[in-house]
Amino acid sequence: MSEGVPELTVRDFAGAVAARTAAPGGGAVAAVTAGTSAALVAMAARFADSDLAELAGRADSLRHEALALADADIEAYQAVLDAYRRKDERDITTALGRATDVPLRIAGIGSEVATLAARLVAGGNPNLIGDARVAATLAKGAAIAAAALVRINVAAGGLDPQLTERADAYVERCGEPP
Repeated sequence: MSEGVPELTVRDFAGAVAARTAAPGGGAVAAVTAGTSAALVAMAARFADSDLAELAGRADSLRHEALALADADIEAYQAVLDAYRRKDERDITTALGRATDVPLRIAGIGSEVATLAARLVAGGNPNLIGDARVAATLAKGAAIAAAALVRINVAAGGLDPQLTERADAYVERCGEPP
């Protein structure tokens, strides 16, 4: 992939995911899902009549961060594959640590986006409750997916189990979509 994920069209990104390549995969998809959920939050916040309109700026920031993590996930996973090819246990553990950090950050973003979306469902523009609910649901889905990747990487690398606990805590903070 010559372009970064944020520069791709939706069609090109979906095609890259569908291709017979190792990446982009689940982590990048979770990141894009978190990013587009944040975009929905930003849009819904911009239509809010109250102080909830201030959520748009935070949602925009989370969107940019999530989309950048799509590229970071691809790079981190490639480093894991390279380390496995070299059969260097220290490199494998290091690469898995980095590959765990990225989805952990995605889970955190998903959690925060879901929380912002829930606030908009409760007090935002009634005409955009559907959008805010979709954002909350997808953001939680991104957090769940990212937490699953954390769990896999922690197990594969014999990493600190507290990383899994942190990822699970992010999912718990999402609550039930409103």
